[in-house]
Amino acid sequence: MNRPNLTHPAPRPSVAPAPAPAPAPALTPPRQLPRRPLDLRVRTRRIQIEELVVDNPGKVLDHAQEAALTAPDTAAALGLGPTTPLTLPAAAALLCALHEPGELAAMGLRLTRHTTHVTASDQQTEPVSLELSYAPEYEE
Repeated sequence: MNRPNLTHPAPRPSVAPAPAPAPAPALTPPRQLPRRPLDLRVRTRRIQIEELVVDNPGKVLDHAQEAALTAPDTAAALGLGPTTPLTLPAAAALLCALHEPGELAAMGLRLTRHTTHVTASDQQTEPVSLELSYAPEYEE
């Protein structure tokens, strides 16, 4: 019968510990830029639209002829000149560019709708919008 060899196992060769990884190069912290102050300004835009109709074409053309003489630069921006015949749309546009809705009523134009569109925003949030509209009562 064979007897097991109860000798001590052969000593293992000593293994040198693995070298420690080289330290990572020191990371420089990101450069701190001077902080900009928080912009708290709110920007708003208001657009007003007055829709008008011509009730009296003769009055509109007469008043526009006078307006073209007193505001020739505005008339020229509409393509109107001293020799250019005045069309009703050009006459209405000229009067609307130069006068307020209350004044236009006496010149043959009538306000049919007034719309105000407002937008407000800052740099941190989405803009907010509001639109208000009304149609004045028409009296004949």
